[in-house]
Amino acid sequence: MRPVSAASKQGIAADLIALLAAVTAGDPRVLTIQDQRALPSGPFELAHRSLQSGLRAWVERQTGLPLGYVEQLYTFADRDRTGSSDQRVISISYLGLTREQAQSGQYEASWRSWYDYFPWEDHRLGTPPMEKALRSGLAAWAGAAPDRATRRDRRQRAAMLFGFDGHLWNEELVLQRYELLYEARLIPEALRGDRPSAPAADAATIPGDPMILDHRRILATGIARLRAKIKYRPVVFELMPDTFTLLQLQRCVEALAGKLVHKPNFRRLIEQQELVEDTGATSQETGGRPAKLFRFRRAVLAERAIAGTKLPISGS
Repeated sequence: MRPVSAASKQGIAADLIALLAAVTAGDPRVLTIQDQRALPSGPFELAHRSLQSGLRAWVERQTGLPLGYVEQLYTFADRDRTGSSDQRVISISYLGLTREQAQSGQYEASWRSWYDYFPWEDHRLGTPPMEKALRSGLAAWAGAAPDRATRRDRRQRAAMLFGFDGHLWNEELVLQRYELLYEARLIPEALRGDRPSAPAADAATIPGDPMILDHRRILATGIARLRAKIKYRPVVFELMPDTFTLLQLQRCVEALAGKLVHKPNFRRLIEQQELVEDTGATSQETGGRPAKLFRFRRAVLAERAIAGTKLPISGS
């Protein structure tokens, strides 16, 4: 795709959007600006050497955070998803993995749990409390379909995506679940074109904070990417401190996946794949017996681009 300036006379803007993720004390966090309603972003300008250099410039300017590891996430160009009728916005998103730290940039940036935006995605303590609202809203949407076949299709899609009626929960289908709620008009973002200042009452029944433009959709895409990626690449080393206990590593994986892992299987796989090595030191922060401190093996860090190493996230 040929980059264009945000000031394009053709009414097209290219926005560079950064999804910066961290895991702090077992909580998956995302860096936000604008009262926690937006991801760091800015327009691609002709002065930028590349898309990624433009992204790095905007993030550092807005948050004071120099970017480390980043990868391109996805490009969105839907005409009806930005709330603007006079300009076409192409959103080029990037995923970055880091460790939470204080910000000091142009905007007041803050870290926030991504489950504040997607509470239905956190299954670590079992079924989320908003399942009743989800079932009710989706059932009403399915029942409002114009014919029997469409009603059946809507009910089946809702059950398969949200794990209703005996269907298994697939933690990777984050974006598909968000898109279904958008289609069903159960979230505020879906109503902006109709009543931008007053979301419908049924949308308010589904918990989860909205974001500006299409930023919550981009966040959903990033969560899905990470949940898939931790199954075949040890990307969590980007999120962990230099030394950690095995329980801290397990909690990090569970935070990203939104579900618990089987502890013996988890530790067995970590040992079999030789992902970590014992530092010889212990941590006193566990509250009980001192726990061994580990670090990722140098070979793992050197081979970070090689696929095939995975972390288990099967349910307990």
